[in-house]
Amino acid sequence: MWQSISVKDSLDLVKDWLTIEQAAELLGIPKGKVNRLLEDYSLVAVNLDGKLMIPAALIVSGEPLAPLRGTIIMLLDSGYSIEESVTWLFTFSEVLQQTPVQSLIEGKKSPVRRLAQMLDI
Repeated sequence: MWQSISVKDSLDLVKDWLTIEQAAELLGIPKGKVNRLLEDYSLVAVNLDGKLMIPAALIVSGEPLAPLRGTIIMLLDSGYSIEESVTWLFTFSEVLQQTPVQSLIEGKKSPVRRLAQMLDI
């Protein structure tokens, strides 16, 4: 079961972070389009030291991780903040036997969404 940890500790769970500019370069799109991806939850970013940072794992093969948007919307609808959602995505799950983000990367969207539906904050 998922356990709550502080946002500060959750940031340590993410190994690599990208600035908006770095994400734009990696995706091959303008910064404005990255901002639109953030607005529609195709990507998520957290504020680190006054700068929006995107977990690098959310960009796979030069594209935003496709199942991320629906998962983030589900978490937000459950009352999670973006920061709490990032924490959840990068926290090891006994049920999945890996982090939810790793499961999404491997194409295992359904088990992640089922797990997200069981969350209760």
